[in-house]
Amino acid sequence: MRGSWIVALIGVALGTAVAAAEPQLTLQQTARRLPQTGDPIWLLSLHVNDETVMHFDAVSGRAHRQDANRHQTGSLAPLPPGTYSVGEVEPLGPTDPAELGPLWIGIEPRFATGRGHLGIHLDPSANRNASSGTLGCIGLINPEAMADLASLVEQRQVRTLQVMN
Repeated sequence: MRGSWIVALIGVALGTAVAAAEPQLTLQQTARRLPQTGDPIWLLSLHVNDETVMHFDAVSGRAHRQDANRHQTGSLAPLPPGTYSVGEVEPLGPTDPAELGPLWIGIEPRFATGRGHLGIHLDPSANRNASSGTLGCIGLINPEAMADLASLVEQRQVRTLQVMN
């Protein structure tokens, strides 16, 4: 405790900031699958100050397209690995596709790729039918989880997503 106080004092004296790590989301594929449709389950995690705060089960792409070119538009593949900017939480309305659920969090790749119009949303068809999975976005499986994630993104001002694999 005393050592960290001294480091903070030295940082102030030298004009350097001792900043906490920026909150970020990570997405990583797991070995688990949805039982009815076979979609791989991805784990979307929120990290704050290098600690994992919460995990959310999600899908990305369609079950049969997990090995497709992840940089090609229309491939139905999961998101390509890399760093993304996380946008604002936006409510969706009656003119938006029902398959996106009630909320949208836009994500923008910080690297060159053919993919665009990406986001985090609810996947209402997850584990239910042939529409299970996404066109390449991150689709949360649980409706309550989507509301929880949206609230955390707003409260913690999350602006970075790292797709791991």
